[in-house]
Amino acid sequence: MSTEETPPSAPTNFIQEIIDADNISGKFGGRVHTRFPPEPNGYLHIGHAKSICLNFGLAKKYGGKCNLRFDDTNPTKEDVEYVDSIQEDVRWLGFHWDGLFYASDYFEQIYKYAEQLIQKGLAYVDSSTLDEIRSQRGTLTVPGQNSRFRDRPVEENLDLFRRMRGGEFPDGAHVVRAKIDMAHPNMNMRDPLLYRIRHAEHHRTGNTWCIYPLYDFTHGYSDSLEGITHSICTLEFENHRPLYDWLIEVLDLYHPQQIEFARLNLTHTMMSKRKLLELVETGTVTGWDDPRMPTIAGIRRRGYTPAAMRAFCEEIGVTKFNSLTEVVVLENAVRADLNKTAPRAMAVLKPLKVVLTNYPDGQVEELEAINNPEDPAAGTRQVPFSKVLYIEQDDFMENPPKQFFRLAPGREVRLRWGYLVTCQAAVKDPVTGEILELHCTYDPDTRGGNAPDGRKVKSTIHWVSAEHAVSAEVRLYDHLFAIESVADIPDGDDWKSHLNPKSLVVVPDAKLERSLSTVEPGHRCQFERLGYFCVDPDSQPGRPVFNRTVTLKDEWAKIQRKQVG
Repeated sequence: MSTEETPPSAPTNFIQEIIDADNISGKFGGRVHTRFPPEPNGYLHIGHAKSICLNFGLAKKYGGKCNLRFDDTNPTKEDVEYVDSIQEDVRWLGFHWDGLFYASDYFEQIYKYAEQLIQKGLAYVDSSTLDEIRSQRGTLTVPGQNSRFRDRPVEENLDLFRRMRGGEFPDGAHVVRAKIDMAHPNMNMRDPLLYRIRHAEHHRTGNTWCIYPLYDFTHGYSDSLEGITHSICTLEFENHRPLYDWLIEVLDLYHPQQIEFARLNLTHTMMSKRKLLELVETGTVTGWDDPRMPTIAGIRRRGYTPAAMRAFCEEIGVTKFNSLTEVVVLENAVRADLNKTAPRAMAVLKPLKVVLTNYPDGQVEELEAINNPEDPAAGTRQVPFSKVLYIEQDDFMENPPKQFFRLAPGREVRLRWGYLVTCQAAVKDPVTGEILELHCTYDPDTRGGNAPDGRKVKSTIHWVSAEHAVSAEVRLYDHLFAIESVADIPDGDDWKSHLNPKSLVVVPDAKLERSLSTVEPGHRCQFERLGYFCVDPDSQPGRPVFNRTVTLKDEWAKIQRKQVG
């Protein structure tokens, strides 16, 4: 277990306080052994990233170990594709597991535990339908009712359970339940289900098994078998802890300590794996790795960095109380990391042609540009400059308001790394009035952007040499959901009606500087003045595709403020 780089030291959280107390008392002999136990039924999202960073981070902090264990107890929903993607996600975040395990590794031992419970009179085979079992469960204020099969003799239960394993019965014919207390105030202790029949091929065990243990039954025993010290779960498992403890204690097994923490909830972000799957299956998004998706595969394709994700998880910390984190906190972590590491380049998304009428025909200059002002070691690059350029349409206004300092008729501006230029005229389509190109003059004495006479200009704009421009598709991504608190969408509501219709805007023919002609998928950079971008795998030779990772500033908040104002 390790990370690519040591994260910054963090303040002690309540889990660390528990571990510190355990180490002082000698509870686990000073050992710290955690695990990350995802079910391979979908792609991991950024909520899982928090759990990954927490479990692996604690093991690193205390010089312990962390296992990766797949909770593969439901063969109808699980797949090798998800197993592979989860391992890739953990590695991408910078972590390496000390042991790779599967709940299916323990199927035989867990089956024996079930037989032991039956022999002790602590479990039984229930032949009721699931509807009957649900109707007998009771409510928070009304105790449940015992099943008519609850007092089956031990030998009959064992015989039925072994025949269940042998494949004698169809799905749904029987289940195995713990025999605890149908009047227990904790609903999870009212004779919970332990095993069900499921004739389905398992991605690892094939057709060896036709009965499968449920998560609550498997989880604690897997922790115990692996010698886990601190079993860290999200807060919804707090009410399951009494069952976790009961199952281990009644068989007198090694007993890890379960600790719960608040899961990650982000504004404008869907965290339900079931609903994310629906977005994929309905074609609402292009796949699990659509850059709008909150999956780790999606944010990786969008251009987020592992260091930014670890820094974000460190910043939000670990608490016992559910809360809603602003997505801008995550985006700021990405900006902070990319600001230090991403090389700069110039790109024009909405090109407007500029002709420098006094620039020599056929002349090309190579201007020196700094790759990253935050990193002197990143060096410089050569940017070609010629008579015909592209600038952003938004950087010119024919009749500018008072606070507009960019290019306008008679106005002088600085071209980044280049010259001071002055707009002389706008050439328009005689029919539509559309501006086709600008005619400008340049001051040859201002190479590098400084005037020898000391005159000042108020604006610097980016540009691309038309002759050397690289054409590219640029995908501008925004929040997938327009609503802030996605978790608050009422049950029964059409939750997809809250999707942001502008979550993806495609710029089909952006113009990029020459240095971006040979970049490979995954390359991250800053388009100066526009944001951070990443090369998408859809790129073709000579035709790159860039995804906007994040804007330079919180544009969404700016839009919200304008709407309020």
